[in-house]
Parts: sequence; structure tokens; C-alpha cells
Amino acid sequence: MTWRAAQDTDLDWIQSFLLANLQSSMFLLSNLRDHGLHDRTSDKGMAIWLSEGTDAGVFAISNSGMILLQAPNADDATWRCASDLISDRAVLTGCLGETRQVRSFMAAAGLNDVPTWLNEDEPAFRLDLSEMKMPPVQTAELVPLSAGQRELGVGWRTNYHIEVMGTSEPKASATAETDIAGYIEKNSHRMLLVDGQPVAMTGFNATLPSVVQVGGVYTPLELRGRGYARLALALHLHEVRTSGVTQSVLFAASTAAVRAYMSIGYQRVGDFSLVLFDMDRKETT
Repeated sequence: MTWRAAQDTDLDWIQSFLLANLQSSMFLLSNLRDHGLHDRTSDKGMAIWLSEGTDAGVFAISNSGMILLQAPNADDATWRCASDLISDRAVLTGCLGETRQVRSFMAAAGLNDVPTWLNEDEPAFRLDLSEMKMPPVQTAELVPLSAGQRELGVGWRTNYHIEVMGTSEPKASATAETDIAGYIEKNSHRMLLVDGQPVAMTGFNATLPSVVQVGGVYTPLELRGRGYARLALALHLHEVRTSGVTQSVLFAASTAAVRAYMSIGYQRVGDFSLVLFDMDRKETT
């Protein structure tokens, strides 16, 4: 396989190819929709290369240094060629995609020895919203995350980064501030209220007209085990189903999350990997 820089005339092909591999392509698809091929300033703008034919593939790196890939038939030589495309990048922040591909690329590119602060393979799930099983609603209400809930949201998101992502506390707090500001601006996340009190948060970290990718589901430790997370998610999916969304995808970070997702109808469809390089340790090794 030989890679070439993507052109505007390739956009229809790229979108069709990624949609055919939807489960592990949502970040690629949403970034491409929001930033196109020529954004070199926004963190999520991407440089993209592609190859067509029997070894079709898409390889990208964001302006922030995140590697995104979708090339199901790539071999080691192909991945080495892909790594050459970004050999001049001073900053690599991580790699994400379908597990087999990520692990093959990391090995071929010689990145397995780079220090990481997150390096996880997680089960991936998919749900046809027409088959969703709605939990009992109780006395709950789902409301958009608002400026009035900002402080609480930042606290929850900080804990999420520490517990799930393994982020250090100072960095987790700063990242959470940015995350919550973005969620409020994009109207992407919701809080579940029970008897008027916030008990869980849910949201989408990538969206397309007919598909949403769930991300950032969180329940405070003292409120876990009561079904709040699955209820929050189900209510959010019900909300977007009325606007034409037909499918949802996600990847799960724990066995408890797996149980919650499967209880409302999600089915296992593969594995997804997220690797985040520890740049501070990398610079000292």
C-alpha cells in the first residue's frame, strides 16, 4: 500500500469508506465534518492520507498530535510507511482506533516503548435505537448541562479523568474545565436529576446525523449501583432518536459499564484502543 495526501475530490470516497467501518471511525468522521482537510490551527483539524483498492485505508494525525487510523487490511510494511508520514512531527499525543490496527501500527512504528499514561483496549458496542430497552424512569428528569451546573460538572469530570483516564490531579482539573466548557457550548451532555438533585452525567463525544458515540458517562462514587447512568444514557438516546438518530456506538471502560450498556440493549461488536503518550516522561527518557 502506498499513501498519498487526501484531496478535496476524495471527500466522498473517504466518507463512504469510513461509514462502512463506522464502529471505529466516529472520531475521524466527526473531525473531518467539523474541520475538513485544510484546518491547521484547531486541535482536531487533521492531515489525512489515504490509499484505495483492495488495501483501502485512511491515516490521519490531528494538529494536537493524535493519530487516527482506519485501514483494516494494512500489513506491517503499510504501517511502517504510515509512520514515515509523521516522522517529522515533534509532538505525538496518542493513537486511537480499532484494537488490532492500533496494536499493529504501534509495533510497526516502534512506539511500544514510548511511555504512556493511558494504554487501554476496551470492548466496543453498538445499538440500534429501535431495539433499546428503556429502564424504569422513576421520578427522574434529564436536563441539558448548563452554566449553573458548571462547578459540579467540573468536579465530576475531574474525578472521571483521574479514575478512568489515569490523569494526574492537577492536569485532570484543568482538562475538566475545558471539557465542561465545551460540553455546555455544544449542548452535547446532560445531567440526570432525581428529586431535583443531580445524580449522573451522560453525553456524546462524536455525532453524525444518524449516529452518536457515547462518551463521558459518569456517576459519583456514592451514588453508584442504583442504575442512574444507564437511565441517563437511555433518556438521552430517546431524546436524539426523535431527531433522526438511529444508531449509537461506544466503548466501555469497566465491567460495571459493560453491564449497564448491555442492560439497555448494546451488543458487543469488537474492540477499541486508546493510547495516550506521557510526553513529560518521554522527554526525560
